Amino acid sequence: MRRRELLKSGVAAITAAAVPLPVMAQDKFPSKPITLIVPWPAGGPTDVVLRAMAEVAGRKLGQSVVVDNKAGATGTLGPATMAGTAKPDGYTICQMAISTVRLPQMQKMSYDAVRDFTYIIHLTGYVFGCTVKGDSPYKSWKDVLDFAKANPGKLNYASTGAGSSLHIGMEQLAAHSGVKFNHVPFKGEAEAFAALMGGHVDVMAAGTGRSDLISTGLIRIINIWADQRSKRIPDVPTLKELGYPFVFDSPWGIAGPKGMDPAVVAALHDAFKAGLDDAGVQGVMEKFEMTPNYLGSAEYTKHVPKLIDQERAYLDRIGLLLKP
Repeated sequence: MRRRELLKSGVAAITAAAVPLPVMAQDKFPSKPITLIVPWPAGGPTDVVLRAMAEVAGRKLGQSVVVDNKAGATGTLGPATMAGTAKPDGYTICQMAISTVRLPQMQKMSYDAVRDFTYIIHLTGYVFGCTVKGDSPYKSWKDVLDFAKANPGKLNYASTGAGSSLHIGMEQLAAHSGVKFNHVPFKGEAEAFAALMGGHVDVMAAGTGRSDLISTGLIRIINIWADQRSKRIPDVPTLKELGYPFVFDSPWGIAGPKGMDPAVVAALHDAFKAGLDDAGVQGVMEKFEMTPNYLGSAEYTKHVPKLIDQERAYLDRIGLLLKP
């Protein structure tokens, strides 16, 4: 009996020794902090919301989710950097603004929006609008159009970058109205807001998250780009009410590099879904008028080609589509 037990233990030891060391040492994901690239400057609405989500997701994962602000190229510098340099191990992920699928149709980019990313979860979008200073002579959108018609190219508007939803939206409004605006791009909303308050631009195309400043007299929001009026600023008309057939909400989510393990994708999906469902996070989203717009990994992946087709049609309409 004793001899048989010794033989069994010897066989077990030999079997264990035969298993490759990397397999035996493989850690359960995640075993270290995760980097979440936010492709916008710190302090803007997207940054604030994602930091709140990252805190909840980190608790769910048992590891910190650390935000890395990598602003530039209208929200595409972060995704492009990730696609080009990050390992597909789940430890580097990035917010995917709609500009990630739009800019490759405007200019040559270093990545392919379909093939070079693993789409993890679609989260939300924005309520956009046009904001002016509280003491601006533009009391309504009609005032803006009247000035632009009388002074072609002299009305300056700020956006979060060339190719952003705000830039494309304003150009569509201009084309539809038969006017010409002068576009002044910035790296993020915080910079654009500073330019507005400093009097360097006449109008800021941005999210409506600063609507709490209306009561102070600092700003005035003169239109919103959502399907319905905002509950926070119910007196502001939508584009549809102003005669435009447009709704711009710039949906976004989170992705990683191509080739990620489905189990890792599932873990990250569940963590950020917990963030999306968290009451505290929803309170932060509500402050910036972001409504949950959830798609799971498979649905999000299928949705990306549809977004590309939609953006191609927009760009073609205003003459910004990259020529073959």
